Amino acid sequence: MAKKSNTDPAKKTNGGKQAPERPDEAPAGAAPPQPVTGSARTETGAELSVLAQYVKDLSFESPGAPQTLQGPGENPELKVGVNVNAGPRGEDIYEVALQIEAHAKSDAGVIYNAELIYGGLFRLRNIPKHLLQPVLFVDCPTLLFPFVRRMLADVVRDGGFPPLLLDPIDFASLYTKNQAAGLNENAGMSQAN
Repeated sequence: MAKKSNTDPAKKTNGGKQAPERPDEAPAGAAPPQPVTGSARTETGAELSVLAQYVKDLSFESPGAPQTLQGPGENPELKVGVNVNAGPRGEDIYEVALQIEAHAKSDAGVIYNAELIYGGLFRLRNIPKHLLQPVLFVDCPTLLFPFVRRMLADVVRDGGFPPLLLDPIDFASLYTKNQAAGLNENAGMSQAN
């Protein structure tokens, strides 16, 4: 009777090393898998954690309703403004507030005004000082934007109009443009478009 080998060819990897018996079992010398949390950590130990998200202010006005619900009127126009404010709220804790204003009007007057300030509380650890502003003005608002987009679409739709579906915002280019214009120099930083 032939003796069976303990190594199963199906458990070998391309390098010829034996794969672990269970998927959650790490090979000898490898670091155990880390649990997934609400933060992002890099090899340098930098960490960005979302502690909270919240509505700071929400406003919707449709002064011409119900007439404006029947049609936008002549020459409808929509203007959207974006502003990002950031500031410290404690040790390694920062508040970032993303403000979006949408103003729709026509020759007949205001169709609707929607304004939303959506905040996030972030813990930033081991972020090099020269990268703090870009993280606050690019990474943090990028994380908040999908929630802001959905909330504005819902409130405009609930106001009786087609939902306002904002295009993605390139916060990196806004930050770069504002840096070139000399904005965002102080810790009380704000960014507008």
